Amino acid sequence: MATDLQDMWCHLQRQLFPMLLEEVGEMGEKDHLFVRVISLLPVGQWLERYDWCGIGCPPHSRTWMLHAFIAKEVYQYPNREALVDGLRARPTLRRLCGWESIDDIPSLSTFCRAFRQFANDQLPQKIHGALIQKHCQPKLVGHVSRDATAIIAPERPAAVTPPVPPAEPIVRRKRGRPKKGEAPVVCAPTRLELQPQRSLAQNLADLPKVCASGCKTGSKGQPEFWRGYKLHLDVIDGDIPVSAILTSASTHDSQVAIPLMQMTAQRVCWLYDLMDAAYDSQAIRDYARGLSHVAIIEPKQRGDWTPLDPAQRRRFAERSASERVNGRLKDCFGGRTVRVRGADKVMCHLMFGVIIVAALGIWQRLC
Repeated sequence: MATDLQDMWCHLQRQLFPMLLEEVGEMGEKDHLFVRVISLLPVGQWLERYDWCGIGCPPHSRTWMLHAFIAKEVYQYPNREALVDGLRARPTLRRLCGWESIDDIPSLSTFCRAFRQFANDQLPQKIHGALIQKHCQPKLVGHVSRDATAIIAPERPAAVTPPVPPAEPIVRRKRGRPKKGEAPVVCAPTRLELQPQRSLAQNLADLPKVCASGCKTGSKGQPEFWRGYKLHLDVIDGDIPVSAILTSASTHDSQVAIPLMQMTAQRVCWLYDLMDAAYDSQAIRDYARGLSHVAIIEPKQRGDWTPLDPAQRRRFAERSASERVNGRLKDCFGGRTVRVRGADKVMCHLMFGVIIVAALGIWQRLC
């Protein structure tokens, strides 16, 4: 992998950038960053389905529109209207995306239809998975840092469906040990107990994905409320996000730990799972052990809690990678500027930023 990236880096520095300077003119820092990102993306196999089939009017190139959506996050345009205006006002950006003249740029409605297609087909997720498998799978990873972050969305929370009353009245008994001859009460298995026996697709289908209200404890111990979703990320050494799952804001972090492990296991091989106290569950530890991993989880401060030993504490410090990626995604690549509604579209918007962070993390290994 390192040799391939070094060859690509030399190609960019010695051939592509000088050629682009001749072709499009002076390039700024973000122009260079944009070129590095799109040069890494394996998009060919995923965009064939959007080619013209010979019926009707030929569609606009989805490859160039995909470049434009990535440019939207790189150049921090808040919405698609600003993206179209930027393409019209910046010849360098327009030509880097693929359009030679202003008249070639699609209309705003065409961009909206293309975005809906990408969201329904989960195109950014597929490109991100292929990018990670190509550049990170051949190498053994030391740590996977797991965390979730709040995503504020401009939509109302979904209506809560009231529970259906049981046909028979519930017979309540006293708490404690059952009496002699009385059958013990069997509780229904929880989602966390069912997840190890399910496939990744089944676990993802079981997670709630509607807009909801969420609450978490802030850095100073105060509650923080928001309305929208929650993005769960697995981040490896080098601040490279390798897996991402979007759920309702009300979903607890621990409910997504096992699906994240299943998704990450298809892409990389790693040694240590680093998680905070929200993931303190024996089911998560057992599943990590079944994958031959060592789970280092910050214990909850309960009556019989045991703090991490010094060696575990030093390894646990590597978990700051997930916090850096969350912060960078929100501050620089669209995590705070969600202007779409619906889980599919919100995930599509966020995944363009995740792709950029992953590509830049891969490039950073060469610097």
